[in-house]
Amino acid sequence: MFDFGIADFRPLWLSGRMAVTVAHADRLRGLVGRTLTRTWLVWDVKDDEWFCDCPVLLDFAGEQIEINHWKFDDVSITWNAIDPHAAVRRPGFELQWRENPLTELRHLQGQTLESVELLELTGIGMAQGAVDVSFVFPQGRVTVYNALDENGLTFEPPDVKQRRHPLR
Repeated sequence: MFDFGIADFRPLWLSGRMAVTVAHADRLRGLVGRTLTRTWLVWDVKDDEWFCDCPVLLDFAGEQIEINHWKFDDVSITWNAIDPHAAVRRPGFELQWRENPLTELRHLQGQTLESVELLELTGIGMAQGAVDVSFVFPQGRVTVYNALDENGLTFEPPDVKQRRHPLR
């Protein structure tokens, strides 16, 4: 199993909204009402940019969710498994965890989570049915989405091609 060079990361790849809902809906709902205290991304030191193949970590007052997309429609959600203070060892790259590296993420820090939505890609094509995870705050949102074999982040409302599934 490929761990992306991250100690203790054991991705469990799921495909489709129902699989994600069955495996994680209760715990995702449990984040509502918690405060986003920090975020972590793996940074490519040489290129000084986000290395988006590795998981996105969001810490909600001690409950850390780790989201990673792979291939066209696979998503892994793990909980409290990754130590962002540990080294990332990926041959050919100089990588390190960086805390709160993006302005948009820093803007959300300190806000209380209002809701979580699973966003399902509609239409036709290989990525149809891909599931993105969106976190809604009083003053913004962040969605960790499938950028076709890597993670993407958006801070905008869902696209018209995404069907919203709020977790209540």
